[in-house]
Amino acid sequence: MPHATQTADVTALDPVWAQITEEAKAMAADEPRLAGLVHASVLNRRSFEDALCYRLGQKLASGEMTEGLVREILIEAHQEDQSLGRKARADAVAVLERDPACHRLIQPLMFFKGFQALQAYRIAHHLLINGRKDMAYFLQMRTSEVFGVDIHPGARVGQGIMIDHAHSIVIGETAVVGDNVSMLHSVTLGGTGKEDGDRHPKIGDGVLIGAGAAVLGNITIGHCSRIASGSVVLQPVPPCKTVAGVPARIVGEAGCDQPANSMNHLLSVSDD
Repeated sequence: MPHATQTADVTALDPVWAQITEEAKAMAADEPRLAGLVHASVLNRRSFEDALCYRLGQKLASGEMTEGLVREILIEAHQEDQSLGRKARADAVAVLERDPACHRLIQPLMFFKGFQALQAYRIAHHLLINGRKDMAYFLQMRTSEVFGVDIHPGARVGQGIMIDHAHSIVIGETAVVGDNVSMLHSVTLGGTGKEDGDRHPKIGDGVLIGAGAAVLGNITIGHCSRIASGSVVLQPVPPCKTVAGVPARIVGEAGCDQPANSMNHLLSVSDD
């Protein structure tokens, strides 16, 4: 009976972790050759944060820094800032809700490099703002090497972020990304030259950024707007609009209230 009560408490307090552990049991049963990995990564972990730090430690370790040392850095960061775990949960749920290739909450934690790279960035950002610049840059380097995702630790990224496929994502030092943003692979949030200071885009809440899009300069992309794949955005974008082209121009409305959730990249005839 105590075990049943404990399980109920975990489900009530942390439904994300409860669901992941149930999915881990099913994964281990369905694919016995993965059972060792699943037990080490999830079923033997005490919490979602513990599992996340274990998994990232495995991925980011190298001959330059052992898995144990990397994991120690990650765990310390989560102990110092509990919002890291809350943001990671929001990101995992966003992936499950928006990515049609994701069918279980355990998938981002175990297999999706966009989710994993984003959580590594969050640790690097925590280190940077707490004066540990060199360690922050080390984690940025390893994240770029391992995942092909280069997010500067100085960037500010909200929660509920979904980065699909994630290959070749670049987010610059002074970029700001709001909550509930979705982007696909090869997105660049960059500068326009060698100028110093505040030089990167500010992405509003609920924005959808298509594959290969480049948003350049200290410009604002309004809430719930859409940027079509392959576009080069050099001018501010008002809220709830769709932009497309090189250079990008407004081609219509966003098409719905929450484009980042709908993940609809198609331009309607009226948007042409």
